[in-house]
Amino acid sequence: MSEEGLEYDAIIQDGPRKAAMTTSIDRDKITAAYEDVRSDNSDTEWAVFKFEDTHIFCSAKGTQFEKFREQFADDERAFGYIRLQMGDEMSKRQKFLFLTWVGPSVGVIKRAKMSTDKAMVKEIIMNFAVELQLENKNEFEIDHFREQLLRAGGANYGTGMRDA
Repeated sequence: MSEEGLEYDAIIQDGPRKAAMTTSIDRDKITAAYEDVRSDNSDTEWAVFKFEDTHIFCSAKGTQFEKFREQFADDERAFGYIRLQMGDEMSKRQKFLFLTWVGPSVGVIKRAKMSTDKAMVKEIIMNFAVELQLENKNEFEIDHFREQLLRAGGANYGTGMRDA
């Protein structure tokens, strides 16, 4: 009997095999990265959380927006957490943005699982002013992020004068 025949007999006898779909998360490392981004004593401005099979882990941390942007590929699902300085010449403050990335080449099943996987990440990443879901690199611009944070922040008073 061929290998296919044996596999068919096993399916008939035992039922179809189920793929492991339960997502696990590296809570300790993701929590540490989250706290590092939030810390006033740290230069870290962002952290990225990716999937390795069904496991979510902290894949990178850093300080430059372009480096953050480079972390997200067309065939990946990922989450990002970034700190941006907002405000005017009278009031500077740090604002945080949570990002869900689903690349345009990600399959339907993995896309569908993102809502439950995101809920797991948001049990750790709880403090942010804006949440975005991006599926296109064209949306991945710092000005777009700042605009969304500005809208969420309400009034933005300034004196009309800038520092020299």
